[in-house]
Amino acid sequence: MRAFIASSIGVTCAAALVLPLAAPAGAAPDTPAHPATAGSVPAEASEPAGVPGSTQSLAMAPLASPSVRATGAPSAAAAEQGLPERDVQPFSLVGVVWDDVNTELHGTAQVRTRATGTGQWSDWQDLETHNAEHSADVGTAERDSAGARGSTAPLWVGDSDGVEVRVRPETPGPGEAAEVVPLPAGLHLELVDPGKDPQQVPGTEPAETPATDPLESPATGAAGADRAGLLDATVLPALSRAETDEAAGFAPAAKPYIGPRPRIITRKGWGADEKLRESGFAYTKTVKAAFIHHSATGNNYKCSQAPSVLRGIYRYHVKSSGWRDIGYNFAVDKCGNIYEGRAGGVTKAVMGAHTLGFNTNTMGIAVLGTFSKSNPPAAAVNAVSKLTAWKLGLFGANPKGKVTLTSGGSNKYKKGKKVKLNVISGHRDGFATECPGARLYKKLGTARTSSAKLQGR
Repeated sequence: MRAFIASSIGVTCAAALVLPLAAPAGAAPDTPAHPATAGSVPAEASEPAGVPGSTQSLAMAPLASPSVRATGAPSAAAAEQGLPERDVQPFSLVGVVWDDVNTELHGTAQVRTRATGTGQWSDWQDLETHNAEHSADVGTAERDSAGARGSTAPLWVGDSDGVEVRVRPETPGPGEAAEVVPLPAGLHLELVDPGKDPQQVPGTEPAETPATDPLESPATGAAGADRAGLLDATVLPALSRAETDEAAGFAPAAKPYIGPRPRIITRKGWGADEKLRESGFAYTKTVKAAFIHHSATGNNYKCSQAPSVLRGIYRYHVKSSGWRDIGYNFAVDKCGNIYEGRAGGVTKAVMGAHTLGFNTNTMGIAVLGTFSKSNPPAAAVNAVSKLTAWKLGLFGANPKGKVTLTSGGSNKYKKGKKVKLNVISGHRDGFATECPGARLYKKLGTARTSSAKLQGR
């Protein structure tokens, strides 16, 4: 997360953004967010009653490089920080955070983990040091709150009970200044246990509980009504084109360009505990565009584990990064299942924290996985097409079209710049980043064409 530039936030829910953000749920008022942890197995942080899962936060310490240990001579590598191998309480998702949300991590972060049961250690795995690119906009209460922290992307590692981490400063290249940029202050390793799956597992029969479709209309009014239907549903069933138009409040004679609503697993369906997040909602005026992301959490998960991956990301965004809720508006797993992300209503223009500088009047969709060198499954790309055809259609947006957005400030576009983008864009279109990965980015043309066809264009 980085120090650029303020941003306007458009129209928002006053109750959510006028009041200061609360401290992360479960944090004691006088307890530092990331106290140093002594001993081989740290104690769990306190959690609100009934909230599943836990977060272990371990303070890092300087590590001596092999050359320093052998010769005693100082080197730039001596500035690296981390933790040696240690036993920890069970976790499944890992990330690194630091104190200042406006400070960049110029370097690499790697972890090794030990699988619970087998005792086998993994190879070193990279954490994507995405810094600010997935974040609330500067100038919003969410971004500027005292609890907001810089963070890497989290990595899903599966059930583990041992860990080792190293964070190394970036080495200057040929012709660059010799000075090594120091690592950010307050580096901590975050180990997340997402908790057990809800008894009703999404995607299995007869676990689906249909929502009351009239409550899903954008014209319904208050978000409370919209959420009332969702809170009692694990899955919103797919609707036909005619049923979608009817649910959206269009007369039979009207022919809006709205794709049929796809099946959506709700927050209750993937086990999101609503006591963990901020209680209010934040909205913008409309949804003009969709930014596609990869979660960078790795591809080593089964689709049956996707709810656990989401709960891990949710907890990491809220407890570790200090956000109000999970950052993405929707998520898609590699089997093509679609999940409700940030709370506030799936038909609403909910402000997310996914694309720094372009969170206003857009939505963020994260495909669970890492697609820099791996191809995204066709089912996932197809799900993106279905979701965008429906959600963009509710707001009159053409998936094959262009849209002009005003940058709130990023490392690619300064604040206030008018930027013409595809209605379905990759994260890298608004921010200088590898996200959503080269392989997924190449599939966005297919997604645009399929999405528009589903809208009847």
